[in-house]
Amino acid sequence: MMPRLKEKYLSEIRPKLIEEFGYDNVNAVPKINKISINMGIGKARENQKHLDEATRDLSLIAGQKAVVTKARKSIAQFHLREGYPVGCRVTLRGARMYEFLDRLVNFAIPRIRDFRGLRERLDGRGSYSMGLNDQSVFPEVNIDKLEFTQGMTITMSITGGRDDVSRRLLEEFGLPFRRKDEENPRG
Repeated sequence: MMPRLKEKYLSEIRPKLIEEFGYDNVNAVPKINKISINMGIGKARENQKHLDEATRDLSLIAGQKAVVTKARKSIAQFHLREGYPVGCRVTLRGARMYEFLDRLVNFAIPRIRDFRGLRERLDGRGSYSMGLNDQSVFPEVNIDKLEFTQGMTITMSITGGRDDVSRRLLEEFGLPFRRKDEENPRG
């Protein structure tokens, strides 16, 4: 069974982008290639339980097993040695990617406290990154069993290479961006 957002992309969003930006080839229309979710856990050095819980939560959120990331080099100021576990990550593609995006837009983002819209952070090549301060906004995480809150970075790699088209694609998927007049100049 095809994920709901993939079906929406093929039937509604792609034709809309072709008309709006004048693409001649359907393969030139931007699409989300992959979604990477990363949790950096600085406390993992002191307490292995932080890393285990974050890995478990990220695996629940993503629907596939999270991989533990290790330090690439030693940094004395942080009391960090090469090979120490420092976080976990997951890369989603295909059906799982669309299902995660659906849960993010419809369940997680509306549960963010004092939410005023996502800041536009396109990287100049059309990809988008956003951060969450707490993993408990996802319904998969059991708040009663949660001992440590942990933030995460979500990066969406988008084909096409243009920020304006990528932003339009993400708006069509339902990501609630702030309007330009609401942007905080210092924030």
